[in-house]
Order: sequence, then structure tokens, then C-alpha cells
Amino acid sequence: MSVAEAVNVTGFDQLTLDEKLDRLAEVAVKVGLGLKEGQELIMSAPMDALPLARKITEQAYKAGAKLVTTFYADDATALARFQYAPDASFDYAATWLSDGIANGFRSGAARLAIAGANPALLARQDPAKVSRANVAASKAGKPAMELITRHEINWTIVAAATPEWAKLVFPGEPEDVAIAKLWEAIFATSRVNVDDPVKEWKEHGERLKKRVELLNAKRFSALHFKSADGTTDLKVGLADDHLWAGGGTTAGNGVYCQPNIPTEECFTTPHKDRVDGVVRASKPLSHQGTLIENIQVRFEGGKIVEAKATAGEDVLNRLISTDDGARRLGEVALVPHNSPIAQSGILFWNTLFDENAASHIALGQAYSTCLIGGEKMDAAELAKRGANESLIHVDWMIGSAQMDVDGIAADGTTEPLMRKGAWV
Repeated sequence: MSVAEAVNVTGFDQLTLDEKLDRLAEVAVKVGLGLKEGQELIMSAPMDALPLARKITEQAYKAGAKLVTTFYADDATALARFQYAPDASFDYAATWLSDGIANGFRSGAARLAIAGANPALLARQDPAKVSRANVAASKAGKPAMELITRHEINWTIVAAATPEWAKLVFPGEPEDVAIAKLWEAIFATSRVNVDDPVKEWKEHGERLKKRVELLNAKRFSALHFKSADGTTDLKVGLADDHLWAGGGTTAGNGVYCQPNIPTEECFTTPHKDRVDGVVRASKPLSHQGTLIENIQVRFEGGKIVEAKATAGEDVLNRLISTDDGARRLGEVALVPHNSPIAQSGILFWNTLFDENAASHIALGQAYSTCLIGGEKMDAAELAKRGANESLIHVDWMIGSAQMDVDGIAADGTTEPLMRKGAWV
């Protein structure tokens, strides 16, 4: 199903942009967050996403939000730091602000992020400064991020079409045309272009849950990814007592939420010491304003021992040097090649979308909720079962129409799960 085919004929295309944004905002609040009456909402958004942020704010208050607090980011302001700030700036982050946000989450606030920043913003900046700034931000944000990775709170991410992002996705188009095309792609892949998007999301979530239940029943000890051209031949051991997830989750505060809008994945926790082989990315990775293209890495004993890229290699190597866990996996996810995002043929240059176009792996922090009883374990217990710990969590795509995936049982027998990117 292409994005064009996904457009419903019931009249969505006749709505104004303002009405379409309201539809997306309703899905973000009711489906993505499952926001409860009396909850606070902490939201982050690019300045160019202001129209959607306003619609989400309206929908949140209609749902009974006690207070909506939004932090806006501006690309030009972010770029000015790398052009003019003193060197010491890049080892500093506003810990006081991060601590305040973490305290908000501990007090019961939900979290919503609007994606849409320019993916190539920092592509021409000093990779060392970019890396240092990212490390400082990750350290400062760790208390809040731990609450998110443990799913202690209800949270979600949605996207807004912004000028620089749209021009990257649709090069050669006039800016207004590119933005319009990107909005339509977002609406279609976010499943809001139907008469009842809330109902559509419920049905989509149930389909994902059925696949998750099948994978959990198999209790595979590992997955084997192998591409037709031989550039990927990777065995990913799964953590002891791993759990597959997908299609929404009940957070630690009891609220059922859909963390990513859109989502097409079934994912779980790999064992940090049981990954071996070679793998090549099937799509570029946009990381903190830098585009990393044609990633190729080799794992031994769970750890990346060799990493290459045709563009952004410096950034890649600095990324995996963030800490000891940055060279190991914290997530593995299966996504069929016939997902609406994959079939659209669009390279979004945005992980929220591109990770749902292809099976993928993530470097860094594992989700404790993808282990049986993991949400109650401390760091030592999680590590004992194979869960990775890191300041980062970065997804990158490895699946394609040429990828086969087998499940490997504890006794070594194999079972086909995907052939040429499709579920068997």
C-alpha cells in the first residue's frame, strides 16, 4: 500500500490543513498519550511545528489536561551555538532544566515530542563539537530518559512537516509543494486519513499484538538476518527472559499509550554479549543533524569492532564511543517490507518514519519492559539477563525486500520468520 493508496476516499482529502492537523492532534492525545483527566503534559516541538503544537494543546485541554508546558526549539538558534559559542559550551548542558523535566515526569506528567527538526542542520559543523554536545545532553537527560525507557510514564512522538525537512525529502520541489507532500505522507502513514482514526489505531494495534503474541510463544534464543547480496549476515542473540512488544503499552502509571505515531514494528531486547556478524544499513541514519550514509559494522561478542560509513563516519565513530554500551545493541525490531511507509517509496530522513519502513537494530540503552519483570529490576539484574545500558538509544535500519530472517531455538533448530522482507 503506497501513501497515495492509503488516502481514504471518504473525504479526508477535502478537509482543510487546519482540520487535518486537528485530526492528527486528536490521535496524538487520545491514542498516542491516552492522556488522562488531571494529567500535566510536557511537550517539545520545533518552532516550525507551532500550528500542530497549538492543536495538540487544544486537544489536551479538551481531554482534561491540568497544564500543558511546551519547550520550543529553533534550528537557527541551535546552529548559532556551533558557530559562535566558546569551546567550553560543548561539554555543558542545562542540567537544571533536565532535572525539572524529570521531576515533572515523576509528578505524573505525560511526555509528547513533535519531530520535524532539519535532519541535516549540523552536517557541516565540527563532528567533535556535535559529539561533545550530544554526550553532555545525554548525561543531563538521563534521569528523564530512564523514566521513558522503563515506560514509567505515558509518552508519544508525532511529526510535523517543516520547511527544511520537507525540502530534503522532496528535493527539487518548490518549498510549498514539498511541505504539502510531506504533510500528506505524515497523515497517511500516521493513519489519520480515515473516518474514525481512533478506531483504526485500535484495530492496527490489535494486529500488531497478535504478531507479538506469536513471537513471544516461540521463545527464540536468537535471530539470524541474512541479505541476498551477503552484506548482512548477522546473528542477534536475544536477552534471557526477553519479551516482544508492539502496538502500544501500558505504562508504569497504568495509562495505555502508543509511544510512536506511526508504528509498524515488533521489537524486543537483544543480549548485549551475543551479537556476531556483519550488517549493512539499508537506509541512511539522520543523527542529531548529521546524515550518516551506508553504515557497515562488524560485531564480535556483542560489541562493534569495526564501523564504516561513506558519509558521516566521524560522527558514527564518535557516537559508538559515547560509553561502553554504545557499541552494543539495546533493541532489535522486525518490520515487514509491505508496511505503508516502506511501500510509499519515500526516504523520510527521520528515524520515527524510516525505522517503521524496515527491520532495524538500535545501539545503546535497552528497554527494561522488554524483559519479564524487567520494570522491577535494578541495573545489575537487568545486565545479568543481557540488557544493555548506555546514554544513547539510536535506531538504524537494516531490513529490505532482500532480507531473510530466521528464528533460532535454544536447541539450534531454525524457523523462517521473514523471506524477502515479508512475514512467512
